[in-house]
Amino acid sequence: MTAVDVPQQASSGSPKDGGFDARAFLSQLTLEPGVYRMYGPGGELLYVGKARNLRKRVSSYFLRASGDPRIEAMVSQVIRVEVTITHTEDEALILESNLIKELSPKYNIVYRDDKSYPYVRFTSHEFPRIGYYRGAKSGKDRYFGPFPSASAVRETLYTLQKLFKLRPCRDTFFANRQRPCLQHQIKRCSAPCVGLVTKEDYAHDLRNASRLLEGKADELASELAVEMDRAAEVLEFERAARLRDQIAALKRVRENRAITGGADDLDVIACAPHASGSCVVVMSVRDGLNLGHRSHFPKHSAHAPPEELIESFLSQHYLDQPPPPEILVSHPPEDCEWLEQAIARVAKRNVAIRKPQRGIKVRLMEMAQSTAAQALSARLVESASMDARLLELQQALDLDKPPTRMECFDISHTRGERTVASCVVFNQDGPLKSAYRKFNIESRDAAIIDPDAASGAGGRIEAVDVAGDVGIVPEGEDPRAAIVAGDDYAAIHQAVKRRFARAKTGEAPQPDVLFIDGGLGQLNAALEALDELGIENLRVVAIAKGPTRKPGLEELILPERELPLRLPPDSPALHLIQRIRDEAHRFAITGHRGRREKARLTSDLESIEGLGPTRRRALLKAFGGLAQLKRASVDEIAKVEGVNATLAARIHAHFR
Repeated sequence: MTAVDVPQQASSGSPKDGGFDARAFLSQLTLEPGVYRMYGPGGELLYVGKARNLRKRVSSYFLRASGDPRIEAMVSQVIRVEVTITHTEDEALILESNLIKELSPKYNIVYRDDKSYPYVRFTSHEFPRIGYYRGAKSGKDRYFGPFPSASAVRETLYTLQKLFKLRPCRDTFFANRQRPCLQHQIKRCSAPCVGLVTKEDYAHDLRNASRLLEGKADELASELAVEMDRAAEVLEFERAARLRDQIAALKRVRENRAITGGADDLDVIACAPHASGSCVVVMSVRDGLNLGHRSHFPKHSAHAPPEELIESFLSQHYLDQPPPPEILVSHPPEDCEWLEQAIARVAKRNVAIRKPQRGIKVRLMEMAQSTAAQALSARLVESASMDARLLELQQALDLDKPPTRMECFDISHTRGERTVASCVVFNQDGPLKSAYRKFNIESRDAAIIDPDAASGAGGRIEAVDVAGDVGIVPEGEDPRAAIVAGDDYAAIHQAVKRRFARAKTGEAPQPDVLFIDGGLGQLNAALEALDELGIENLRVVAIAKGPTRKPGLEELILPERELPLRLPPDSPALHLIQRIRDEAHRFAITGHRGRREKARLTSDLESIEGLGPTRRRALLKAFGGLAQLKRASVDEIAKVEGVNATLAARIHAHFR
């Protein structure tokens, strides 16, 4: 896309007052398509919009009253307008969508989604793996989706395994199998890892699975029936029976088509507007199956019209996600035809956006509207409850105003193995998952206990660990960074220091309240880290479980109080603190388990250059295990078939 930035501004009614002169600005504004940006006092970005004709569109704001209080309030603040001229109308729509997502203007409708959509992925392996995937796409793998929820992906994967017996295991697990796993025994995998299925047959099953995901289930069922008859004719009864079972299972899956009355691929988008917040629900139907829905709660100013909510969603969502051929909307936007053309151009196929008029599509829309209304009602109740909790938290912690950003740290490990620190963030709307962070805590041989402990030649600093043993911290490194495995205090110190070093430089916002899951020791470790960074005037609170460790009896430890603060068990503020603490705990455990499992499933040999799966298997077989291999000499390693002297020396050095 090619665009030209043309900053344009003028002074208001008269040059004296330095305001915005709309007539002078509009007189020289181009008639070409493009994007306009309105700025208020202090350079605040108020609004980003697109236009087929910039002069005509921008004139509508200034030359006549709109009758919309929201628009009138915005226009009264404008002191500067900048435009970007694009070659085509579609380029203007795409540029507008990107700028809204990037800049979050005050008066625009902004859709934020903390999670990307999940997909089913087929890897590029010789025997491709099927699995759940969320994140950036790789060009080598194949992706099917997006799906509205993780449960829809898992149900689809379960169906594919039952129908086609495709492997779900990791490549490292696949490469080291010597006999079939449990998935094969329960008839969910054809065991390509041990050669129980040929590459051609596996590829055939993979193609059939792809066709099912592409919405060609009826065509696939017909072809399987023909293939079954051919197998029976040539007396291949086992193959015919397997095809028969596949057809029966596919038929059971297709029976769910009755839910949507046979409708094919479409999205149903319904809006439930409200002055203080709105909900847009997207219900996904693929190949006649209702895959579920996802609710979106956009950020917008008061009284945004539902047509504008729908238009903003369409432009921000379907320029990134592949659209279905048909999109049903509860409130057709004003620029419906323009949106159709732009989305179709990006998708490289026709896309229809319309309001349903009769039949099953009307019933689907009614279902989506009821879902949106229910989701909005629950959201508004939760928001009112959150306001009450924040007010009480302000009083309990003696804050100047209700907190708008709260962070909580927790530590998780298994006897010191693969320690992970979590940092979760909450605002007025609840958890802000896009701001969550995990910190991998790297342990060393010692942790500082006595800040004054120092001796030895060459200015080396000795760190004393909890057992009284002395270890050497490398010169130039902070002694407090040396962590004994399982030292929660040092882990909190490291995580807080890493997080707030970014806040110190302005890379990340600073919270109003910092919670630490733990007692006085964890609190002091966090305060020490903040003090080293020179961060002051931050309310830091430790959440201790109390003597009985029962929910509702938590103690809040504050630096200025000698005794812990106890809130009543029915306190809304305490309920909010418990929710934040539990979320930090969950996020830390999830991160630790993932890191631990990854380490346990990865062989230490995999990091050695030139040592592939065959040689690794030969080494382990020759020595009987990794422990014996670590004790072997270079000559002993070189005796293994396929390992030369150079590689043997490299392996020996790796373990030294």
